[in-house]
Amino acid sequence: MKISEEQVQYVTKLARLDLAPEELAAMTGQLDRILSYVDTLSELDTEGVEPTTHALAITNAFRDDQVKPSLGQEKSLANGPLQNGEAFVVPRVI
Repeated sequence: MKISEEQVQYVTKLARLDLAPEELAAMTGQLDRILSYVDTLSELDTEGVEPTTHALAITNAFRDDQVKPSLGQEKSLANGPLQNGEAFVVPRVI
């Protein structure tokens, strides 16, 4: 067995889950089957296989940053319904 009932109880306590005894037994069995299946991956020969971070060979599609002039304060404030000359005026939210 890859995982014990005590270990599952510990994890359920951390997750603040309250499982009935039959649910705990079922969860232990399910997690044991999952961990046993994942353990079969260790039987594979991965010698010479490069680690990958993504399934596809992708490159960064971002462009280089370019400094451009921004919209001035007057023009920005002209787009808002209410402003006080320095900032937009919005209703108070509490």
